Amino acid sequence: MSDEKKQPEIQEQETHNLADDGPKIAASTHDDSFQLPQRNNTKQIVEAILFAAHKTMTVRQIQQVFPELERPDSLAIQDAIDAIMQDYQHRPVGLKLLASGYRFQVKEGLSSWISRLYEEKPPKYSRALLETLAVIAYRQPVTRGEIEDIRGVSVSSNIMRTLLEREWVRIIAHKEVPGRPALYGTTKHLLDYFNLSSLDELPSLEEIENLNNTEPEPEISQQTSEEQTTTSPTEPEIELSSFAEEETTAAAPEANKTIH
Repeated sequence: MSDEKKQPEIQEQETHNLADDGPKIAASTHDDSFQLPQRNNTKQIVEAILFAAHKTMTVRQIQQVFPELERPDSLAIQDAIDAIMQDYQHRPVGLKLLASGYRFQVKEGLSSWISRLYEEKPPKYSRALLETLAVIAYRQPVTRGEIEDIRGVSVSSNIMRTLLEREWVRIIAHKEVPGRPALYGTTKHLLDYFNLSSLDELPSLEEIENLNNTEPEPEISQQTSEEQTTTSPTEPEIELSSFAEEETTAAAPEANKTIH
């Protein structure tokens, strides 16, 4: 009999605990400060899509996310993007147009603070690699032989392989001469990395020359084993973090809330 009397008390206590937990769970999932966007609220939906994306997105790519029967036209999406860019104009995070599309990213002045979130140091590249990349960027389409003529030294196969693997350059055609050498050009991925929307935003050769005349020589670092075969062992490596804006997107809250 004693066991039968205890059982209702236990059941009553468990029921009481479940009743206490219910409102707590509901409160954690309900936010009175925000209402879900209506089907026709293109701006909020576009903003959410861009914020959650882990890559740059074009107007067409954003348009494809919408259900076919509710898909706004490209002009409506572009208007929404323009309005979002205006909203974020004075915020630490902005919506940026790059070569391959739009993305949220931390503004340049705050990149040094965001870099503290990451243990890895920015990659360093040899002067030979950066000179080769510069020749391709300013003289494209260009063959490997033409690059060597401009630099006055041979170009390491490792350098060309590194540029191709990073998708900074690509083979765009073959020159119609004996041997049909490959013609190299830059990619949108390179422009995205350096926070550029087009090649027109690259500094002019005159500006680069003036910069070289006013800035001190970079510090000499240890040469990467990949390129020691074609460059001097004392050839300096240059850190690219000072050239490119922080690329971390605002899509991943654990890394970003940030802008390959």
